[in-house]
Amino acid sequence: MKLLIKQGRLVDPVSGIGGIMDVLIEDGKIAVLGSDLMYPDAQVLDASGLTVCAGLVDMHVHFRDPGLEYKETIGTGAAAAAHGGFTSVACMPNTKPAVDCPEQVEYVYRKAADACGVHVWPIGAVSVGERGQELTDFEALKKAGVVALSDDGMPVQNANLMRDALILAHRQDLTVLSHCEDAEMVKNYAVNEGRISRQLRLPGRPAIAEEIMVARDAMLAEETGGAVHICHISTAKAVALVRRYKKKGVHITCETCPQYFSLTEDEILTQGSMARVNPPLRTQADVDAIIEGLKDGTIDAIVTDHAPHSAEEKARPLEEAPSGMVGLETSLGVTLTYLYHGRHMALSDILRKMTLNPACILRINKGRLAIGGDADIVIFDPDEEWTVDPAKFASKGRNTPFAGRKLKGKVKYTIANGAIIYRDGD
Repeated sequence: MKLLIKQGRLVDPVSGIGGIMDVLIEDGKIAVLGSDLMYPDAQVLDASGLTVCAGLVDMHVHFRDPGLEYKETIGTGAAAAAHGGFTSVACMPNTKPAVDCPEQVEYVYRKAADACGVHVWPIGAVSVGERGQELTDFEALKKAGVVALSDDGMPVQNANLMRDALILAHRQDLTVLSHCEDAEMVKNYAVNEGRISRQLRLPGRPAIAEEIMVARDAMLAEETGGAVHICHISTAKAVALVRRYKKKGVHITCETCPQYFSLTEDEILTQGSMARVNPPLRTQADVDAIIEGLKDGTIDAIVTDHAPHSAEEKARPLEEAPSGMVGLETSLGVTLTYLYHGRHMALSDILRKMTLNPACILRINKGRLAIGGDADIVIFDPDEEWTVDPAKFASKGRNTPFAGRKLKGKVKYTIANGAIIYRDGD
């Protein structure tokens, strides 16, 4: 089967290829990149006025499967990813049971094979059951197909265990993804410690709780030579710490999420639990520092931390509701609205952080357009305005603080392995 994408504006941060071009896809691979291509036997997709780039890669999602399928399944999560332009996603292991053994890794791959065609990559737990007491068998997990290791959701509190994890993960050529929060400082508090927590008379999650753990893991990476990746970075000092250790040559990378460069803690006042997330929404100074970290390359990747919850759970009072928000179906729109149309970053630089960079951190061969490579492609209109309507989400989760907001930038087609798996309007 042949698919010919005509007259799209190609953006490839890897090769530097750009301009109005055609793309021929044959047997699931990119066969030809050129101009004025003609193949009478090909299905033609008119991309005039649209941007064509490698399928988006999200290295941090929660699909809740197994064990919490009422929130999300691998199937519904993959469909949400397709709607958002993502062709590859990596699932965090904090399911029930946790993905801490080869059998659970195989389960994820088996369920993903029955989904819509989005590539779903499992991340293995650092510790057995994510209890922070005993390391999992990294070698067995690597052989089963994990692309990284993490106890996200239950941060590794024991520094010696984290040190051992970095040493052993390095031997397996795996990166450890670290959720950096000191558990004793943050407890189960709902909001950032600061002006809003004082106004609401609530205990808060202090920024220093994240920064202490970032400093610890950066130092451990420096000492062990292991690769550490800081998840959902949210504070100005945390960005500065990563920048400092990168300059020293330490193998440290980091990510942030759209909410941390678009929203502040003030959202809690109007949206309550819908704006509750870990780490919490911070101050405008932190938002500005996140944007600067994205611009100067300190922050490597933009991820969603897609975290679906049921409507009943999110309807609880702020202090009792679970933390997290969905993001796969709004990520590109929010990012383009605030970073591209906000004139902070060039489109190619943004797309690198949503395609190639996360793929490289996970060491998967995705995130680029190359002849002979997999035809994983997103086609979007960077200028189309649309209003976020959670009722139209493919995800089971409706918990988004962006409901009702106008965004600028809309996915029109998602293609995985040469097949159209999402078409806007269908």
